Amino acid sequence: MTHVKAEIASQPDCWRQAAKLAASPGLPARGERVAVIGCGTSWFMAKSYAVLREQAEHGETDAFQASDFPYGRRYDRLIAITRSGTTTETLDVMRAVGQNTPVTVITADPAQPAVDIAGDAVVLDFADERSVVQTRFATSVLALLRAHLGHDIDVAAMDAEVAVRLPLPVHPALTDQITFLGRGWTVGLAEEAALKCRETAGFWTESYPAMDYRHGPISIAGPRRVVWAFGDVPAGLADEVEARGAAFVHSRHHGGYASLGRWVGGRAPLDPMADLVLAQRVAVLLATTQGLDPDNPSGLTRSIVLPDSLPS
Repeated sequence: MTHVKAEIASQPDCWRQAAKLAASPGLPARGERVAVIGCGTSWFMAKSYAVLREQAEHGETDAFQASDFPYGRRYDRLIAITRSGTTTETLDVMRAVGQNTPVTVITADPAQPAVDIAGDAVVLDFADERSVVQTRFATSVLALLRAHLGHDIDVAAMDAEVAVRLPLPVHPALTDQITFLGRGWTVGLAEEAALKCRETAGFWTESYPAMDYRHGPISIAGPRRVVWAFGDVPAGLADEVEARGAAFVHSRHHGGYASLGRWVGGRAPLDPMADLVLAQRVAVLLATTQGLDPDNPSGLTRSIVLPDSLPS
């Protein structure tokens, strides 16, 4: 078994362990104006959390790519997400903002610079990965932050236990392209699913907010292409996709998984984070069927470390 397969399968236990840290010092208090930063996968988790926190009426929350952080804005707290604790752009923002604003880092490695820079640290070392590709660390961060908002993570973890065993709704031999869609907090999950397939397998994927999909991107839907939706689906969209000859994949409200006209599971819809587990498994399958190493994708490293580049 590759490392990433084992890491994907371990997510239910990791989520439950992360949820136990929901009362950790440094997580945002209700009413704080919060900025959340990350790069790549971490940024997508930040985007999902920002939507969820505002929906829960805990306070204004913005998510930014660390490389494009707006230094002119003022926040009550900065949350930095970095698995390695060494990502240059994230460290730069932490150093600059930390001069005037409390900074909390969520990381997997307490021995790296991010922990020294931050005022508070939540360490998810149990969710660290040997694979270059992030799976369980990212979802464990989101499990932690959802638990802090009062979500019942055990329910999501039980769904993930189903997701690691379900038959996959996409077959590599029948699929040339996948578009992932989300609404609200699941837009970040859709973006992460697309990234997993691109970085792990070099596969053609795209991602969009579901309501915006009709505004152009639907033009590429067709035979041997899949549209995979996370969370709520706009009325009529599945029919429009299927009318163009594409397959529509969604954990539907009346039970089970639908793909290419087949129902799998016969159950209530999966928590969208558990749905992401299925997409991670698809990404690994897309890689291995091409003879690629999903633990070490070409051109990727565990962390991007650049020369110091603090803004002037």
